[in-house]
Amino acid sequence: MLRFHWFLPTSGDGDQVGAATVTAGAADHRRAATLDYLAEVAEAAEDNGFTGALTPVGSGCPDPWIVCSAVAARTSRLKFLVALRPGFALPTLIAQQAQAFTQLAGDRLALNVVTGGDSGEQRAYGDFLDHDARYARTREFLQVLRESFVGEPFDFHGEHFRIERGGLKQPQSPAVPVYFGGASPAAEQVAARLADTYLMWGEPPAAIARRADRMRTLAAAHGRELRLGIRLHVIARETAEEAWAEADRLLAGMSPERIAAAQARFSTMDSVGQARMAALHGGSAAKLVIAPNLWAGVGLVREGAGTALVGSYAEVAERLREYAALGLSEFILSGWPHREEAERVGRHVLPLLAESAVPA
Repeated sequence: MLRFHWFLPTSGDGDQVGAATVTAGAADHRRAATLDYLAEVAEAAEDNGFTGALTPVGSGCPDPWIVCSAVAARTSRLKFLVALRPGFALPTLIAQQAQAFTQLAGDRLALNVVTGGDSGEQRAYGDFLDHDARYARTREFLQVLRESFVGEPFDFHGEHFRIERGGLKQPQSPAVPVYFGGASPAAEQVAARLADTYLMWGEPPAAIARRADRMRTLAAAHGRELRLGIRLHVIARETAEEAWAEADRLLAGMSPERIAAAQARFSTMDSVGQARMAALHGGSAAKLVIAPNLWAGVGLVREGAGTALVGSYAEVAERLREYAALGLSEFILSGWPHREEAERVGRHVLPLLAESAVPA
């Protein structure tokens, strides 16, 4: 069954492509990320068929635990994919926080584990590990986290974490699912062993098919099965002409200075996924349609997920079906402004996929 999630713009929102966390090249935020506004976005997602909402994590946005705890009190069904950086807090503490969240809000929590692909930002937090060492720490983090959820005392002796008689006093039930992304070989190995859902940023279906096949093979080697998901923006309108006109409007709002600043910033990152996003457009607005209805313009100024499905409601639904046919079952979508686009996509696109969707 398919699950559709939305996105909480915790850095602010507006009618232009905005950054999730990194400020280089970001558009001005016309709507502040107040509790009232984020609750409006969450309520729009909840009322229009979305299962959950993803939050970003990083130096350019507020702490996801605090934000999601506050917004959860303003909603009743929506799940929250709380993003976290492994290693910035002990996994035993994260287990305790997750259990407290579920005790107060119910079965509405998932963890989106973000290892981090910007070494400059990592160092600003006080983390000086290199790329592969960060993923080695993530592997240990998830091992300890899962053991903590069992609710029995345990010991763990690793390179990055050492636990003596740790763990929750009671088992965490229901289990908190772990979402995880990363395009490097180190990331794929961690996902295959320890994630519940492996997330990819939007690439053409042929590239996603290869990655999906590889992840299924890696997981099978560990005797496991992974759910697979994709993170995409959406520009859907009644007609294709209207949708592409909106994409053109967004592109017109990206000045050469914004694009240059963003691309210079992204080039310093050691994220393999970010490099894959940049390769889709090469920093140029000359050729942004990289597959049917798949537009790479977002990645000119926004870090992370840099592609959008653009087209009529029927076309966007058909492209989502194509990804689903590759074995993907989790879709994290977004659009600007997030409140209005949650309503638009929920009312006009999700019903076309209703037979396969998990009810919100």
